[in-house]
Amino acid sequence: MHLNDYQRESRTTARYPDLGSNLIYPTLGLAGEAGEVADKVKKLIRDRNSLVDDRFTQDIALELGDVLWYIAQLSTELGLTLEDVGKMNLEKLNSRSKRGTLHGEGDHR
Repeated sequence: MHLNDYQRESRTTARYPDLGSNLIYPTLGLAGEAGEVADKVKKLIRDRNSLVDDRFTQDIALELGDVLWYIAQLSTELGLTLEDVGKMNLEKLNSRSKRGTLHGEGDHR
């Protein structure tokens, strides 16, 4: 599946107030779902000695899907495609790699 196809199809399932002009809802959803991913990893370390098995991988895949859904909705709210977001990210990372600035802080290094 291509990212833009996912974005288009996922939009058909979007149900939240002021759809089309609401940055807050998908942003808060993204933060919440990313927190759920982090919580599952934390519990993996605490309760399972960091043992990754098929069940854990499936559970994380479902949570990552939720993260992707919110990224798609926020991108749509901003008039961005997921493919454009991905391309911009790779361009940024490749530029940092060429300049030796992958390490460090700040968005514009």
